Amino acid sequence: MLGLMQDVPLLTSRLLEHASYNHAATEIVSRGVGGVWQRSTWGELGSRARRVAGMLTRLGVRSGERIATLAWNRTRHLEFYFGVTGSGAVLHTVNPRLFSEQIRYIINHGESEYLFVDPDLFSVAEELAGHLANIKEIIVLAAPQEMPRAGRMRALCYEELLAAQDDAYEWPRLDENNASILCYTSGTTGNPKGVLYSHRSIVLHAFCVIASDGMALSSLDTVLLATPLFHVNAWGVPFGAAMCGAKMVLPGPHLDGKSLFEVIRDERCTFTLGVPTVWLGLLDYIEAHVEPAARAQLALRRVVCGGSCPPVAMIERFDELLGVDLVHGWGMTETGPLVTISRPLAKHASLDRRSRLQVRAKQGRVVFPIEMRIEDETGRPLPRDGATVGEVKVRGPWIASGYFKAEDGAVASANGWFPTGDLGQIDPDGFLKLTDRAKDIIKSGGEWISSIDLESLTMSHPSVAEAAVIGVPHPKWQERPLLLVRVKPGENVDRGALLTHLAARVPRWWLPDDVVFVDQLPHTATGKLLKTELRNAYRDYLLLRATQQDT
Repeated sequence: MLGLMQDVPLLTSRLLEHASYNHAATEIVSRGVGGVWQRSTWGELGSRARRVAGMLTRLGVRSGERIATLAWNRTRHLEFYFGVTGSGAVLHTVNPRLFSEQIRYIINHGESEYLFVDPDLFSVAEELAGHLANIKEIIVLAAPQEMPRAGRMRALCYEELLAAQDDAYEWPRLDENNASILCYTSGTTGNPKGVLYSHRSIVLHAFCVIASDGMALSSLDTVLLATPLFHVNAWGVPFGAAMCGAKMVLPGPHLDGKSLFEVIRDERCTFTLGVPTVWLGLLDYIEAHVEPAARAQLALRRVVCGGSCPPVAMIERFDELLGVDLVHGWGMTETGPLVTISRPLAKHASLDRRSRLQVRAKQGRVVFPIEMRIEDETGRPLPRDGATVGEVKVRGPWIASGYFKAEDGAVASANGWFPTGDLGQIDPDGFLKLTDRAKDIIKSGGEWISSIDLESLTMSHPSVAEAAVIGVPHPKWQERPLLLVRVKPGENVDRGALLTHLAARVPRWWLPDDVVFVDQLPHTATGKLLKTELRNAYRDYLLLRATQQDT
């Protein structure tokens, strides 16, 4: 017997209509071309998104057709989150920080026929223009006076196209399982892979964004969106913000410490989210340039950190410098992205500060309705004892079942669990602690060494800005850890001091065989440490050192 409930599909257009009707005056603030701040509202965004949908109809865009964007976190890009998806087309966000070969591959693989590009990224589009097989038109997200100079490539003006539309567009009643957004993985190994989100998955994930045990975003918040709109749907926050009517602040490409501090101060931001490398820059700037009295005036109360594991030292710095909670979240492009969020339980209130920090540094507990477990190499579920290590697998309504246009299509294993490629432990309270990526774990003499733990402990040294640990071949032990360190400006620390620091905190056989000091560490376009590059660069480091010692 079926229930007697109305059958209303979960659609992104319904999120926008809710925000534009019920939170019409709530601001959306955006840093445009040339650094000029522009102010809009959810009501205005609703009107412009309907005009975007009308524009696409006039261009002849069909339901399911991909619309590519090469753009920063700005209001015009946000309009596409709702105008494109609500019309039945598929928003195809492209990361402009990738190599040109990857950008070309992603646009061609997605088969987008229209490319919308920010004016300050127009040169990137020009370089690619002759290699984009399906693109019919390139439209610059600009007003006439902001259009780049005419070059080799013909381009249309977004605001001129939009001006020809009214906002009387009526959103179609789509199937909630229809595709909504196409987002590609960062492609650190092999070609990037397309993850195709449905309307249903996006709306359900938005509920998690505003849930108290999720990101806890609410109408009382002003959220600074430091996570790019082209990175896993900006972690679902634009849709969560529409659901609850939060004020949004879009910083464009300006994610340096000074710019972030100033917008957090000036817009009275209460909440922000991004990857650890962004927060390192913010903390370093505040520590060096902002007096305690000015820090105390900030409205910022919590930061969600994801993309890679934030070290305990970073959680401590946010607490000590700003009195701000750094909340650790974990997920990936294929998982929508949020799978876990790290919030201490009531039972942890009685713990001492150090013990509570160790809890907060874990990836956290799984959010409903996602299921999570760890498995051994045969696929057998492993116990949640906080000690046993296995591959983390997940399933749920915003977990990918396959990749777009993949030859085999499947990403889930035979029993329906998605293999994340992460290794970890789950304790009896359900807290996940990642020990490593399967491809990054170091096996030395038959024993496992966690690069994540070594990196976090190294960064607890006051002179260390950033650390990376990789496994490199060893003539006797198969692999040994090599530590690469970027020191804070003006600080000085040597190899012996760092190894002494670690020796008090890890088993002796975990200690890195050497420490290499570097000016910079390589990162992916989404801010993660690029360990493939480090492993290639230092592959023969210990073998050469052993040869030199023998001679």
